[in-house]
Amino acid sequence: MPSILFSTTILKSGLPAHQANWTYVLIPPELAQQLKKNNKKEFKVKGRLDKYVINRVSVFPMGNGGFILPLNADMRKGTGKGKGAILNVELAEDKSEFVFNTDFLACMMDEPIANQFFQTLTPSHQRYFSKWIDSAKTTATKVKRIAMAVNALAHKMGYAEMIRNEKSKKV
Repeated sequence: MPSILFSTTILKSGLPAHQANWTYVLIPPELAQQLKKNNKKEFKVKGRLDKYVINRVSVFPMGNGGFILPLNADMRKGTGKGKGAILNVELAEDKSEFVFNTDFLACMMDEPIANQFFQTLTPSHQRYFSKWIDSAKTTATKVKRIAMAVNALAHKMGYAEMIRNEKSKKV
């Protein structure tokens, strides 16, 4: 599987806070072609940002043959870098399959209504729940998130609705 290695400057969109204000790096068209020839759609990559390892991260087309790799908070923290810094990037296409959190799936089996609603969601919306649970730093937080997700799904709430509902309780 081909990989690319390049150095680039971290950019920020500069849009108002209420719009998508991404921190990202550009993947030039000639390098994007080396990763996935003749592709014009979003795809997953793996590799390193300096020494920070990434897996199953989406890159998005820019319309000119190039792509952008958004840098989320974990990536920025992992590299210790932000807008304007130089980043060494090593990428390859990541064809691995997404693996759902097994504890979450087991709990869903005990709640048929939640599981039934979960099955109606698109795969990307299903993954939001599992990724959120997996991002918990402690076991206690992971358990709390599983319970919250199963409860929300039993009430026919999607991920965004669940998060909004929780935030409204804290206000």
